[in-house]
Amino acid sequence: MAIYSLTAITSFGMESILARELKENGFKDLVVENGKVSFKGDEQDIVRCNIWLRTADRILINLKTFQAKDFEELFQNTISIEWPDILPMDSKIHVVGKSIRSKLFSVRHCQSIVKKAIVESMKRRYKIDTFPETGPLYKIEISIFKDHATISMDTTGAGLHKRGYRSESVSAPLRETVAAGIILLSRWNAAYILADLFCGSGTIPIEAALMARNIAPGINRHFLSEDWWQIPKGLWDEERKEAKRAIKKGLFKIFASDIDERALIKAKHNAIKAGVSECISFEKKDFNDFRQESPYGYIISNPPYGERIGDKDTVERIYTGLGKLYKRLNNWSFFILSPHPEFQRLFGKKAEKNRKIYNGKIKCYLYEYGLNR
Repeated sequence: MAIYSLTAITSFGMESILARELKENGFKDLVVENGKVSFKGDEQDIVRCNIWLRTADRILINLKTFQAKDFEELFQNTISIEWPDILPMDSKIHVVGKSIRSKLFSVRHCQSIVKKAIVESMKRRYKIDTFPETGPLYKIEISIFKDHATISMDTTGAGLHKRGYRSESVSAPLRETVAAGIILLSRWNAAYILADLFCGSGTIPIEAALMARNIAPGINRHFLSEDWWQIPKGLWDEERKEAKRAIKKGLFKIFASDIDERALIKAKHNAIKAGVSECISFEKKDFNDFRQESPYGYIISNPPYGERIGDKDTVERIYTGLGKLYKRLNNWSFFILSPHPEFQRLFGKKAEKNRKIYNGKIKCYLYEYGLNR
């Protein structure tokens, strides 16, 4: 098998937890940067990462990194890649891009130059001027940061947060990868109760149940590179069979509540699609009415933001109420994700730890309480 330079892309703030995931899967010599973790791996590793990683958004194969201060540099470096050794003659080529703080700031023009260079490389090998593009899709990315360009191929396709179970969602949904990251950061394990008091479409409890049952998040979806010649179909079949064998049985203490009946209906439907409905107890309930006799547990929630779901006063009352609940549940740990700049004041206590996390384009903070309880 070939060894590739790989990059796992993740949400800003999730890099350390993604690196932990990769280490637990046996990867070494990781390079952690903003929004990504780079490492080496073969075809089987590409398959395993796509199927198993819970906090990665996509897995890229890095083809070349170079300086690109003008279009000529971009073209010549792109055409120097042996594209006919990578792309079938009938491949469908889709180029995407981004440019940050660089002289080549027009993404559209950069994408055009890269596509032109790829086609020119193919022409030189095959001695033809046009290509059918009726075969497998290859998504090529040109990323330029401070005049340094990276050409890569996306092995994933639709982002890894699209597990396949959330056909129903509510306003301001929490990304599945971010929900998984918050749970992993909390160090929760299935021996303890986990409660989400604002469950919405059920993302946090569903992701927790997937972890408790050791269900691979990508087990039931398709990946772009499944259609490539580089990765034998047998590797995908083998990894999926292994993932199915690894699933654990059992019921777990996962509670999900919300005051919105429609959200709960959607959450239950999503849990059924994810195969974990029997692991989660759903209930229509105001968070103030939450009661538990267990001396210890975890509250992991993404309460309403206000701007998109409820009015400002309601949201602030929720945060104040959460602070009171924290005092009442004096042996419980709380992990609350919020973008509100005054959350700690409203909660009534400074967090023992907080970290910046992006949910899509929304800058939030994960406020952590009760770490030493």
